Amino acid sequence: MKIVKEAVAGTLESSDLMIRVSSSEKLNVIINSTVEAQFGDDILRTVKEILTKLNIDKVEISIDDKGALDCVLRARLLTALMRSTNDNTLWEKIQ
Repeated sequence: MKIVKEAVAGTLESSDLMIRVSSSEKLNVIINSTVEAQFGDDILRTVKEILTKLNIDKVEISIDDKGALDCVLRARLLTALMRSTNDNTLWEKIQ
């Protein structure tokens, strides 16, 4: 799957996160989180799991996390990816 445009999902409110997705020549994940020391590895693992399932390996993802739950991370990431690929079937592919 190919990233065709930049996209954003989420907010910077407490217990939420904002994800920015853009095209890149390689995988690059930038995490800025208030809970990075405790959950940074889990955040990265979730992102890589979703990207692997969707066969996306050339993308830059910037995450500004304010303590969001894993389900929020997944929803925000899928929304940003759907917006950046123009593929409205991503929800079905991730299952």
